[in-house]
Amino acid sequence: MSAKTCPSVLEAIGDTPLIELARLGVDLPGKLYAKAEFMNPTGSMKDRVALKMIEDAEREGKLQPGSIVVEETSGNTGIGLAMVCAIKGYKFIAVMSEGNSPERRQILQAMGAKVELVPQVPGGKPGKVTGEDLALVEKRAEELTTELKAFWVNQFHNPSNCKAHYETTAQEIWQQMDGKIDYFLDVVGTSGTFTGIASALKDKDPKIQCWAVEPATAPVLAGKPITSPQHVLQGSSYAKVPDLWDPKICDGYITVTDGEAIRAARRLATEEGLFCGFTAGGNVAAALRMAGWCDPGVRIVTILCDSGMKYLSTDLYK
Repeated sequence: MSAKTCPSVLEAIGDTPLIELARLGVDLPGKLYAKAEFMNPTGSMKDRVALKMIEDAEREGKLQPGSIVVEETSGNTGIGLAMVCAIKGYKFIAVMSEGNSPERRQILQAMGAKVELVPQVPGGKPGKVTGEDLALVEKRAEELTTELKAFWVNQFHNPSNCKAHYETTAQEIWQQMDGKIDYFLDVVGTSGTFTGIASALKDKDPKIQCWAVEPATAPVLAGKPITSPQHVLQGSSYAKVPDLWDPKICDGYITVTDGEAIRAARRLATEEGLFCGFTAGGNVAAALRMAGWCDPGVRIVTILCDSGMKYLSTDLYK
């Protein structure tokens, strides 16, 4: 039986598969499962957030026909917003660091967004956007909002960011796993995904362990020293505690190195046929380590954040 047609691409957001990583975990005690968020329409989990933040703003009267939408973004949220704004008829301006991969700005422009690039701080490295770089991006987004009388989505402080994952992603994971989840792991950026999913899972079963994945050089959430804010986990872990972070729902912390994230992403592609980005690699690297020391049969769920197509200019797949 054929699936129903969608009135727009927005109805195609969500309901992504949850895939057992049986080949990567073949010799490990724990069982690995990954939510394939790169299968959302624009290739990342941020499609859910973009739709929720815009529709909540519409309900609250913050957006009217012809409004200008502004957002600071590492790329994925901006691309999701470009899709939503294209359907709804809003002009969209994405403010992003020059340190983010060029594919992201190309996609944004192709989807009708205006891209405002902000130079990195002196000594900044392409592909490694720091909290200092992000502060410059946020400052420019705030300036544009004032100049243009625009609506600033402000994902780092917008509670709809968490609600999107509480109401959709977490509910899908719970149903797909039949409620049999022992651990949930995720890298933290804005903390919308981690806070939303972890809150929902713990509301259903407080025994579920929710662990934050951090770069080895910037384990700020765990309260450990930052040796370098520069790492490959684009769009996450800016060496500062995000406003949406809730430590009460975090049961533990686990770190990954750049090398571990890259190797795991490459293994995902060659062994599981899943072509994903750096941060998905970081999540899987952490899940693999946990699956190695946990009790037999423990079920570990993580997120495949975005597609590897956005990283072809980097050294991830070279």
